[in-house]
Order: sequence, then C-alpha cells, then structure tokens
Amino acid sequence: MEIGLLGKANVGKSTFFTAATETPVPTGNFPFTTIEPNVGVAYVKTDCACRHFEIKHENPLCVNGTRFTPIKLIDIAGLVPDAHKGKGLGNQFLDDARQAKVLIHVVDISGSTDIQGQPVPAGEHDPLKDIEFVVEEFDQWFKQILEREWQKISKEIEQKTVKLVEGIANRFSGLGIKDYEVQAVLQSTGLLTKKSSEWDEKDLSTFVKELRKNTKPILIAANKADLCKNLEIINKIHNEKVILCSAETELLLRKASKSSLIDYVPGNDTFSIKENVKMSDQQKRALDVVKTVLSKIKTTGIQSSLNSAVFDVLNSIVVYPVEDDSKFCNRDGVIFPDAKLLTAGATAKDLAETIHADIAKGFLHAIDCKTKQRIGADHKLKNGDVIKIVSTMSRG
Repeated sequence: MEIGLLGKANVGKSTFFTAATETPVPTGNFPFTTIEPNVGVAYVKTDCACRHFEIKHENPLCVNGTRFTPIKLIDIAGLVPDAHKGKGLGNQFLDDARQAKVLIHVVDISGSTDIQGQPVPAGEHDPLKDIEFVVEEFDQWFKQILEREWQKISKEIEQKTVKLVEGIANRFSGLGIKDYEVQAVLQSTGLLTKKSSEWDEKDLSTFVKELRKNTKPILIAANKADLCKNLEIINKIHNEKVILCSAETELLLRKASKSSLIDYVPGNDTFSIKENVKMSDQQKRALDVVKTVLSKIKTTGIQSSLNSAVFDVLNSIVVYPVEDDSKFCNRDGVIFPDAKLLTAGATAKDLAETIHADIAKGFLHAIDCKTKQRIGADHKLKNGDVIKIVSTMSRG
C-alpha cells in the first residue's frame, strides 16, 4: 500500500518521514529541502492474531502481541500555491503522488511558516489557508487532466466509439483510478445521464472535485501542535480527518529507543527509561520536553496518522494467510509469517491474488482458521482473519 506525504515547504514533512521510516533524509529550515521524492517503509499497527489464539511466536514485526504491517511512504517535494501553473517545482509533486491510495497532508498547525514555506513567528500565518490551497492544487490538477482531451472524449462518445465512464477512466488510468470509481462519482453527481457535450465549466469542476476526494482522500497531520498556545483552530477544520502531531518528538523518541536509552513502542503515549542507563544532562532535558509534549497532545501522532490513513480513511483490514491451519504457520514452521492489508469487503479469492496469481488461478476453497469452516472464493474477509488458501497450484 502506498501513502503520499505532502504539504508546502518547510512544515516538517521530511522529519515526519524520517521518524516514520527511520530513513535519514535531508531536512532544513528553508523551502525545497526535498527535491526528489524520498521513498521508505513505514508500518501500521494492529493486534496480532497471536492474541486471539493466546500463543507466543518469534516475529520481529510482532511486539508483545502488536503486529506491525509494512506500507510504502513517499515524502513528496514541497509545493507552493499555483504549482499546477508551473510555480515552485510545478506539477512534479503531483506526478509523485500518482499511485498513492491516500494522502497525508502535513500542516504546520502552529502557523510558524508562511504560504511560501518561509519561517515566521508562531501564530502569524493561518494554517487553514495551507489546507485550502493544497486541496485546490489537486483539484486543478485533476481538472487539467480531464480538460486537455474533453472535446476529443465528447466527440468519441457522440460517435459511440467509447462510453462516458470508459472515456473518462482512460484519462485517469495513470493515477490508478478504476472504471467503477468514475462510475460512482458520475452517479453521485447526477452526471451519468447528462450528455458530455452539454457539460459546462461547473459540471467539470464538480466532477473532478468529487473524483479527487474519493480517489485521493486527504488526512491532515497537524504538525507542531505542541507549539500552539491553544488548539481551538482544529475545530475550524471541516471535511478532513485531523491528527495532532509532533514529528520532532517522535524522531527524538525513535533515536533514544534505537540508542537503547528508553523502551518505546511507536504510537504509545508513554515511554520508560531503561534501568542502569547513563544519560547526559542534555538527554535528560530532551526527554523531559518529550513528557511535556505527550501530556499536551497524548501521542506524537505519527503512528496515529499512518493508522488512521489506512484503517479509517481507506477502511482497510489485516488478514493473516497461513499454509498450516492447525499450527498457523508456513511450510518452514514460521507462525503468522505474513500480514496482508486488504480493502474492506475483500474476498478469499482477493487474498489469494495478493499471495500469487497462480494460487488465485488454481483456487479451490479456503479455510477460516478461527472457525475451522471451509469458505468459498466470494466469502468476505474480516479484520484479523487467519486464512488458509487451498489451491491446485499450492506449493508442496
């Protein structure tokens, strides 16, 4: 699963990325520190299936019954207003976000960077303007894609060489948008039955805004929340899910944990200092600051943002495929060896597809390891299911 990390320059995107992926990238207090997109592996966390069966197993991605499932995170180059017109780095940031299923918009909620990404005193800039212009840039990008060949599409539809859904979907295929998604938006906007030749400017704008909203949903990571005098501004953000964040705090916790100074599980609201650890006065002061931040915003918000993007916005589920339905392992004896992220409503056959195309091709049936029942290809899976696929193409 691919998640895009975006926002204007100098709001802490790269710090968020480094904290989430533990992949060092350039950071700096000036615009366009990130020019090329950084790509790394982050994780979402859920209860591991081992909790249900009350068994212990050795897996680096299971920490005391909490399972970490990998996702791809892309730190997209910073953007400025009118990027779709070529300003700043132009459409590069948009192209970098093509395959992202969901976008996390990192916003400096403290208002300490202006619209161009330049530092200003905290509270001087209105972060709501940042949210507005990023949405506007994406909507305009979608509109440009459709407008470029709208006359051609309309002509093909009139000549009945292509249908409305197909013609539009073809234009957006590079963004991973499917026919059924275009169909759903056309239906919800009432444009499915309207002749394309009769669409006006308002129709085009309405359609692309809804298509963007449905296919590239945005979650707001309200970064630098710890620097806000008060957080009332959060109540002014509508139509988007908002998570309070402090990327710098998360990065500090990850570094301290990696240095074996503290015990910390990403996403937790507490940490503990390891016994018999010697720390400098500077390190102690830094951890005191962390405690102050956590008392204000509960968690650093980095893990919450990733989890919310995947499970709340995309409505995903985690399913555990196994080869042995009695020992819950693969043929090498590894218990719960893998965890697959699927869209809610995914079937047993869909799970087989994620394992291997041949496994899906030879699909016979599956076994729900929790109920021990045989299930068919169209059986809808639930979050936390442990499934064995029986296929003519199975290994061994």
